[in-house]
Amino acid sequence: MIVRAMRNGVAIAGLAGLLAACSTEQPPPNTVLIPPNAGIYKIGKPYQIQGTWYYPHAQPDYDETGVASWYGPTFHGGRTANGEIFDENALTAAHRTLPMPVNVRVTNLENGKSIIVRVNDRGPYSKGRIIDVSKAAAKLLGFYAQGTAKVRVTYVARADLGNGEPPPPETPPAIANAVPAAPAGKVDQQALNIVPGATVAPPVAAAPLPTPVPTQELPAAETQPTGRVQQVPVPSVTHMYVQAGAFSSIANANRLKERFAAAGDLFISPIDRNGLRLYRVRIGPFDDVSLADAALARLTGAGSTDARIVVDQ
Repeated sequence: MIVRAMRNGVAIAGLAGLLAACSTEQPPPNTVLIPPNAGIYKIGKPYQIQGTWYYPHAQPDYDETGVASWYGPTFHGGRTANGEIFDENALTAAHRTLPMPVNVRVTNLENGKSIIVRVNDRGPYSKGRIIDVSKAAAKLLGFYAQGTAKVRVTYVARADLGNGEPPPPETPPAIANAVPAAPAGKVDQQALNIVPGATVAPPVAAAPLPTPVPTQELPAAETQPTGRVQQVPVPSVTHMYVQAGAFSSIANANRLKERFAAAGDLFISPIDRNGLRLYRVRIGPFDDVSLADAALARLTGAGSTDARIVVDQ
């Protein structure tokens, strides 16, 4: 048996004996058997996809808006990035930099449907997408047929390992007091040994949308991917923007705007966040994903390494 695995399209073989033990009773069609202890807790090493470097790291304050997609049949039954078996009918997801496995809440900003999914894979590698959910999750969120949706993704908690083993503590005891935590949303790039001149995925900025319920205030059952769909309040109107960068200096924002003027009608959008005024350099608004993708492609083609699609009011 040859299994297609990895979210970056690499084909591997080696699970030929996985189902051999089930000789007396065949599983129902389209069922994935997950062997015990298959998955591990993993942050992962830096990696490069299509010229961009990604640096996985712990992100307990992760909160981002953008566009979600889904994946299913092509990867069904293959290994995920942390060693589990991908089941398109389970509530899982792929993310580029979050640890694995962790639970995140995905909220469809177009209909208010919100569920918790288990991140156990790497991806998506389309630059204009922030998360790839399983087919089952896409159906519950209401965007299976259309393929993509404007979403908000927020960190909930570390997940168990699928065999009853509890998740590791949020901060390993041996290093709990070793190094002060970095400010929210900031990545210490020097500590990560980034290659000079390399294209690096931009850090995540908190979404300027209603504050989600803090994890510590949720009942234990509400931190797990149970399949329960919550209907949550979302803005009546949201739009997509392609954001080239955000600065505390208006002069820096103007320089970036001028640098990429040929890529489209960039404008500067100020916002006050945590007592600090930021100047965001953007193109938009867009209500069609294909138009946002095209604007993102123009910016990246012009040399922007920080451009990304965000969802805002």
